[in-house]
Amino acid sequence: MSNSISIGVAFLDQDIVGANVVSASTIYATEQLGYSHGAYGTVTQSGNKATAVTLNKTAGTITTSNAQMAPNAEVAFVVTNSQVSALDTVVVNIASGATATFAYIVAVVTVTDGAFTINLSNVSNNAYTDTLKINFSILHIASA
Repeated sequence: MSNSISIGVAFLDQDIVGANVVSASTIYATEQLGYSHGAYGTVTQSGNKATAVTLNKTAGTITTSNAQMAPNAEVAFVVTNSQVSALDTVVVNIASGATATFAYIVAVVTVTDGAFTINLSNVSNNAYTDTLKINFSILHIASA
């Protein structure tokens, strides 16, 4: 029983369901690992693709404006988010909405306490008016 904790006369399996804090050097998952539904939110950008948005959730989807992006153009927009700190890592990806495969590249370019900035690039030779859905999740780092 190398994965059990002795509690005197019996062993308690290391079940982390419902735990508020898990402290371990290695965590293995055999199924889903992530945030609960309550940690997820959505926001829709108004104006153009450079317009800032606010979403105070640990994970979510940002629906961009359908404003046209010129060929080889780049825009950056700020996501105000009370859940993020400068030590965190924010992961983003385009979930849907792109007219052409490989037309866009999305990346997080800065992370600060309370906000992160997403850079969106149209890397094609065509102008597009796509409404993109950009997923994000915040990987929290313990305070330094």
